[in-house]
Amino acid sequence: MSPQPLIIFDTTLRDGEQSPGASMTRDEKVRIAKVLERMRVDVIEAGFPAASPDDFESVRAVAQTVRDSRVCGLARALEKDIERAGEALKEAAAPRIHTFIATSPIHMQHKLRMEPEQVVEQAIKAVRHARRFADDVEFSAEDAGRSETDFLCRIIEAAIEAGASTINIPDTVGYNVPEQFGQLIETLLTRIPNADKAVFSVHCHNDLGLAVANSLSAVQHGARQVECTINGLGERAGNASLEEVVMTVRTRRDVFACDTRIDATQIVPASRLVSTITGFPVQPNKAIVGANAFAHESGIHQDGVLKSRETYEIMRAEDVGWSANRIVLGKHSGRNALRTRLKELGIEFASEEELNTAFARFKDLADKKHEVFDEDLQALVSEAGAAEHERHALVSMRVCSETGETPVAAITLSIEGVEHRAEAAGSGPVDATFSAIESIVDSGAELKLYSVNAITSGTDAQGEVTVRLEKEGRIVNGQGADTDIVIASARAYLSALDKLSTDTRRAHPQLGDV
Repeated sequence: MSPQPLIIFDTTLRDGEQSPGASMTRDEKVRIAKVLERMRVDVIEAGFPAASPDDFESVRAVAQTVRDSRVCGLARALEKDIERAGEALKEAAAPRIHTFIATSPIHMQHKLRMEPEQVVEQAIKAVRHARRFADDVEFSAEDAGRSETDFLCRIIEAAIEAGASTINIPDTVGYNVPEQFGQLIETLLTRIPNADKAVFSVHCHNDLGLAVANSLSAVQHGARQVECTINGLGERAGNASLEEVVMTVRTRRDVFACDTRIDATQIVPASRLVSTITGFPVQPNKAIVGANAFAHESGIHQDGVLKSRETYEIMRAEDVGWSANRIVLGKHSGRNALRTRLKELGIEFASEEELNTAFARFKDLADKKHEVFDEDLQALVSEAGAAEHERHALVSMRVCSETGETPVAAITLSIEGVEHRAEAAGSGPVDATFSAIESIVDSGAELKLYSVNAITSGTDAQGEVTVRLEKEGRIVNGQGADTDIVIASARAYLSALDKLSTDTRRAHPQLGDV
């Protein structure tokens, strides 16, 4: 008997973006959406259109671009939210509106300040209104993991009757454990009279490290859609990791009576792209996509793998995108070679001018390092996109660091076209560079995180630096890449300052997520 389809609902562009500092531009969201489409993700939740004008435009851009995946917009159970989502999705090939309302006693009492009867009425009205804009409507019972089962049965039955074709059961605060959560799904499927008229979905958070385990338990008990993100990105401790859910179901077909339509060879490229754009590095021991996921240090393990891969590996690295289609460019590669490879990576330019700018950056990089890999190209395009909107630009810098002496950095910045120069000392070359920048801009921001990640292997590899700044409760991430770590650090700091100087505040879906 062929396996049942398991729908993969990716919410990297919506819930993933709620990670502190993980904001994405419209163009970056479109780039990620194209990769998700190429991966054959069933549903792409592109954002929360009512949050801000930028969010609305991002959802609309994704809806206009994606043709082979369903595009979804989130909306609270409010008419204005639903209408905004409907407008953003108007040009989607296959639109879905995802509306939600809280159902747990604590949320109904303290957040909504509504009686259960009012919540049911609001849910019915929301689903019916959403059906005016899309035939495909998903209803989520926010904080279902802490809701009363009887009330869940009642509101879900009403939502299905009103026209919802997908019912999502979120573990909003990551409170549940696998056996309990799986049993909840089975109970709902058994007790709700019209449960057969909808696909049951789960959306699990990782506060106790159980998001994937809870999702898979739900699948074993009848759920047929999993909401997840690339790299497990998401608010607080994150969401269920798409790559772990997909590869567990595929690897353990003896346990799961379902499978996804995901092209797993796109998993690693998608992981790297999301990491580059958001500035959230993937930990080396992360399952599936971490640098050590298929590495073997033990001599016994190495010997076993060489004799028969199956002794210590349950998946093939190439099946999830490691080393697949690895084409290397160099300084002798031409514009057409660059254009062709970027197109294969899902990156196309709107004009020859944009291609020329990218090609000039590529040539500069190729002069510094012998081989330019796909990861270098992704970082290059990300920086080129950020450069279009930069307010703070690095003109030149000189750093002196020697044993027994205090490091000193001299830097020249262009701020909205006007050059400024400064010199500062610091405990190290990076600290001196940041001090010199701050002596010019005086941002008042606090450095919360500084990390360096090698984009590729080798001593000539680019270093990708992430800088996280906080000011007045707002957190932003900036990224910079260069073969010189100090230059990359300066670019990352300036990237973060650019984001701080732009007002991109947005409404939170619920001051919390679904």
